[in-house]
Amino acid sequence: MLLGGEKTSVSWLPRMGWKNLLVPFASLLLVFFATNVSSDFSLSKDCPPGFLLDSEGKCRMKSLYHFYDSLQGKGLGGMKAGLPPYRDGFSPEQIDLGRLLFFDPVLSGDNNLSCAHCHNPRLGFSDGMGRSVGSGGRINKRSAPTLWNTAFLDTFFWDSRSSSLEDQALESLFADDEMASTPVKLIDDLARVDSYKALFKEAFPDHVTSESSVISIANVISALAAFQTSLISLNSAYDRYVHGDPNALTKNQVIGLNVFRSFVARCSQCHTPPLFTNQQLAVIGTPEPEGLPRDVGAAKTFASTKLRGAFKIPTLRNIANTSPYMHSGRFSSLREAAEFYTKGRGHAVPENEKLNLHWHISEPNLSHDEIDRLVDFMKALNDEAFMPIIPERVPSGLLMGLQSDILATSSGD
Repeated sequence: MLLGGEKTSVSWLPRMGWKNLLVPFASLLLVFFATNVSSDFSLSKDCPPGFLLDSEGKCRMKSLYHFYDSLQGKGLGGMKAGLPPYRDGFSPEQIDLGRLLFFDPVLSGDNNLSCAHCHNPRLGFSDGMGRSVGSGGRINKRSAPTLWNTAFLDTFFWDSRSSSLEDQALESLFADDEMASTPVKLIDDLARVDSYKALFKEAFPDHVTSESSVISIANVISALAAFQTSLISLNSAYDRYVHGDPNALTKNQVIGLNVFRSFVARCSQCHTPPLFTNQQLAVIGTPEPEGLPRDVGAAKTFASTKLRGAFKIPTLRNIANTSPYMHSGRFSSLREAAEFYTKGRGHAVPENEKLNLHWHISEPNLSHDEIDRLVDFMKALNDEAFMPIIPERVPSGLLMGLQSDILATSSGD
């Protein structure tokens, strides 16, 4: 369900370990918010970087890709890829409210976890873990995907089980192994904060029919979606190169680009520019963590045995910041991930397992130098120029989880 924003055609922490995440609740010195928390918060009237305010007060995306009309809408750089449809059209206030909610532990059941715990700005809006840790230290079976460029995505989660950012937020907020809140508790907690009463009215003026009605689940997930659609990364060295700057890529990165798009490596068949994902599901046969059974992946989502072990192809944007890699964090480095592909079709699948491996998975037999150059190129996809401003405090008055890490990022340490 799309409660705000709209699809338009081309038209922002050091790596965390267990001790950081499993800190006892009491030791965080959480000063739980009272009804009369100071109301000195206000929402920005300006669109985030990369967006322009239109005549209706909505933020519209503008990037390098909007200033060219490419042949048959096929994009730039000889890769036959233009921008797919995307969501924009939220107000600056809705985006900024979503930003504050994103970093506020008030959204979780124990008021200890924020969205940023698993989608950490310093780690490419992932969490640096092979298997994410949710409320009460519950270990998930998969890693947290990056949130960069979610405005372009059609489905969410590794198994594509959600079709909108709003649906994705609903599951994350209320799942026992994630933020573990409930609709009643979440609304009650937010309504106790005077700042949020004012901020929701500011962001959703047309929804105000009573003192409390504006603070609703629908508006919470709409604001979170608004913020996530503002996380745009389209100005990497690669983007500048394909838009005419011949010096944007190093010599090794150009060699890596040629390996990437070659018919031998076939990387670009699935990691299609400019998003560097074709948003499809694929069975590639990556091994599971030691001692764990095969994750069935999208087979559960679509009730299809053919999709056993299938996962959504992730974007390579800011990939150097989002290790470990694959759905369960099996590979710790980009080189290790690239080596998996060159070792041959199905080499990591146990003999007693039958998987419908994606037809693009072949045996490229890349040399060590080619793999090194491929890694060089993937690092050229980093771009965090539009990293959002990380708040120093949040309206609930709760201490932001991992606050010292977050603030160190915002100060450039």
